[in-house]
Amino acid sequence: MYLQYCKVCQAYKAPRSHHCRKCNRCVMKMDHHCPWINNCCGYQNHASFTLFLLLAPLGCIHAAFIFVMTMYTQLYNRLSFGWNTVKIDMSAARRDPLPIIPFGLAAFAATLFALGLALGTTIAVGMLFFIQMKIILRNKTSIESWIEEKAKDRIQYYQLDEVFVFPYDMGSRWKNFKQVFTWSGVPKGDGLDWPIREGCHQYSLTIEQLKQKADKRVRSVQYKVIEDYSGTCCPLNRGIKTFFTSPCTEEPRIRLQKGEFILATRGLRYWLYGDKILDDSIKEGVSRIRGWFPRNCVEKCPCDAKTDQAPEGEKKNR
Repeated sequence: MYLQYCKVCQAYKAPRSHHCRKCNRCVMKMDHHCPWINNCCGYQNHASFTLFLLLAPLGCIHAAFIFVMTMYTQLYNRLSFGWNTVKIDMSAARRDPLPIIPFGLAAFAATLFALGLALGTTIAVGMLFFIQMKIILRNKTSIESWIEEKAKDRIQYYQLDEVFVFPYDMGSRWKNFKQVFTWSGVPKGDGLDWPIREGCHQYSLTIEQLKQKADKRVRSVQYKVIEDYSGTCCPLNRGIKTFFTSPCTEEPRIRLQKGEFILATRGLRYWLYGDKILDDSIKEGVSRIRGWFPRNCVEKCPCDAKTDQAPEGEKKNR
């Protein structure tokens, strides 16, 4: 049976399940960890989270309409037109009836600021809703979309004569939609077994993940730490380019000490991501120590310097 073992939870993970570092648990059909709700978006609440992404922009559009109409009605009573100028008198309305709520300069500034927030939230959250609906109509999650992209990269890199087929896409957008949204609000299934398309089985995605992990170990590069790094998010002492190109991710940074060894699996131009190679004396009871660190703190080990192969993330960063 093709199952992945979670060393933190000390249990085997069901298909489509992933471990969340923030929640410190495995989540069924995990999409991502959302800081807005301080929880993971997964099998139980994927539909509720998507509805939240829909209703939040609608509420902001409603608020923006109220702000616009408020400013229009209030400013209309304060406008005076000349031959070449248009003046606004914010002290008092020129026409009756007088406004019930005073609308001075402070109220005008606050309303304008709130209008900007409403429009900005509408655009930002609306884009997130569009992204979520795009993957839901393909019966995927954000993590599974990333796994599919890496599968194509792996096949292209090694020029393999195989095609990866995502097993949970039912081939119909309506069928995929019903896998997440139901009239009762309770998602279909039990979060363990999933309907699959013809020619695949329950562990097709798990097998691909295991292949990618094995490939990552093969293509990883060992580095030696030459300068200490405190583990700060944006280190000023590592250079201005390193400071401004810090990865925009919730993944942790790891503290480095001179002489330690790191196994890098992916990277950016000025940052690398990898696992710290622990000594046998401190391995017991300690989980994997992995995260981002500046590239100029390490140097490639002589055994890996012969191959100029970049870590996986450098070919396709995300």
